[in-house]
Amino acid sequence: MGTTLRLTAAQALVRYLGAQMNEDGDPFIAGVWAIFGHGNVAGLGEALYGVRDTLPTYRGHNEQTMAHCAIAYAKQLRRRRAMAVTSSIGPGATNMVTAAALAHVNRLPVLLLPGDVFANRGPDPVLQQIEDFGDGTATVNDTFKTVSRYFDRITRPEHLLTALPRAFRTMTDPADCGPVTLSMCQDLQAEAYDYPASFFEPQVWHQRRPRADQRELDRAADVIREAKKPVIVAGGGVHYSRATEELRAFAEATGVPVAETQAGKSALPWDHPLNLGPIGVTGGTPANSVCAEADVIIGIGTRFQDFTTGSWGLFANPARRIVSLNVQAYDAAKHGALPVMADARTGLADLSGALDGYRVDVGAGPLKSDWFAAVDPLTDAPKDTNALATDMQVVGAVQRAATDDTVVMCAAGTMPGELHKLWKAGKPGSYHMEYGFSCMGYEIAGAMGIKMAQPQADVICFTGDGTYMMANSEMATAAMMGISFTVVVTDNRGFGCINRLQMGTGGAEFNNLLDHTVHAQPSAIDFATHAASMGATAVKVGSIAEMEEALAKRHGVKGPYVVVIDTDPYPSTDPGGTWWEVGAPEVSDRPEVKAARAQYEANKKLQRAD
Repeated sequence: MGTTLRLTAAQALVRYLGAQMNEDGDPFIAGVWAIFGHGNVAGLGEALYGVRDTLPTYRGHNEQTMAHCAIAYAKQLRRRRAMAVTSSIGPGATNMVTAAALAHVNRLPVLLLPGDVFANRGPDPVLQQIEDFGDGTATVNDTFKTVSRYFDRITRPEHLLTALPRAFRTMTDPADCGPVTLSMCQDLQAEAYDYPASFFEPQVWHQRRPRADQRELDRAADVIREAKKPVIVAGGGVHYSRATEELRAFAEATGVPVAETQAGKSALPWDHPLNLGPIGVTGGTPANSVCAEADVIIGIGTRFQDFTTGSWGLFANPARRIVSLNVQAYDAAKHGALPVMADARTGLADLSGALDGYRVDVGAGPLKSDWFAAVDPLTDAPKDTNALATDMQVVGAVQRAATDDTVVMCAAGTMPGELHKLWKAGKPGSYHMEYGFSCMGYEIAGAMGIKMAQPQADVICFTGDGTYMMANSEMATAAMMGISFTVVVTDNRGFGCINRLQMGTGGAEFNNLLDHTVHAQPSAIDFATHAASMGATAVKVGSIAEMEEALAKRHGVKGPYVVVIDTDPYPSTDPGGTWWEVGAPEVSDRPEVKAARAQYEANKKLQRAD
């Protein structure tokens, strides 16, 4: 019989985590975020203390935002490394469900370790336990099942022998990658077992790069060779595969231009001649014009979200066909696409070989120069210094302050659309947008995760006042840990983005801006003072000129640096964009709603079902 080690389940878990390496020679799990409670403090807390010098434990202020930080870390490192997050039973666990959904949508690895009830059921029901009157096995952690790529409830110590390899297979598999939840019963964490010593030997998890099936490759190449107006839609898979150079080479060899999704932006430099820029609802005229006429759409690592496709009304050529190169079969076959199931890097290389000699001139002409002539003035500093700044002017100020090391990030509200259209990303990884789940509250925690992943980066986070109010507590964590990044808070006094959507669908302004909500006294939140109270260096500026002066000082600040500016909630970038399906009411007494409904029905006729 082989050598065994007698360890508690929690000790075995953390020892196993420390032995799992990526192909760069780094531990795949870079650290553990933890808020301890009665569901994890005695078991996992004690185990993590024992390995604190080799597997660091970080303390956050909210379980959801701790997980957001971990997810941003993995995203910025292209899924090469990840983090774990542990919570107590009950609300601590359910706080992480939103983050799990975010990771699931974006195909990002994170290991969630929520505490759970007693496996032996002796103290049943325990504090914070929700009882299911018809299912004795159910706990609140069952909510993770629909938002996890792999879920397991650990009720015996030996369960880890099968659960942990499955967890790492999931987190390191490019097709199945996503959140893993191991629900750890609290008595189980403290139980001992004689584990095989071989279970803890170092293991390297290589990034699998599947090649395309030859028949799929040949069929796709035949379709592309017939194309006169093809276009590439570059998605997040290009970044996760680290295939940006292969994308550039493919585009330059074939002449096929590239449109970028939110997740794919920065795959090519903004000024590359074949980069048409942003696509879809938050896209620009160059990409959307070419996509509307394209006869073949070549998706590379995209899941064709509705913002990308204009709710499937953008690709208007009646003869258009879709080729989808994707490592995940589910994504590769969407909407009748010809699937090329392969890693983006190897798939692009193989497709290049199959298309040797093929070249096309789509004829984008002056689309790009005309586009920048239309939108660049929007980002200029205002001539009327007494007027409220626009979001576009804020983007321009940050762009002018950016360096080669700047990474801009955001997640929800107004700024994702403005940044997708207006931000000029110079190199891969310089644009970090969580727009798969568009989760308010990701921003500040996510900025911290990016900085932890790339300490040399100049991280600038855009967030609105509404998002700031939802999740700002990790500002205190960043200050405590001395993690430096910049937060630009645009205060438009409410949910300006949704207010515009409300108006755009015929609705009256209601319950979005603070001026249109019920309150006993006017809201007057001092965001700079609030951020400073958590340890940040913070300043409120009164103009774009003052903002530029403030941004110039950010490099000498240790810890989070917050710049707050009041902005106008109404203007947005008019050029570009395309339809997005948001149902307008079929019955209303308001003429604005009736007009919006008529436009909605007209746009629905342009929507493609195939």
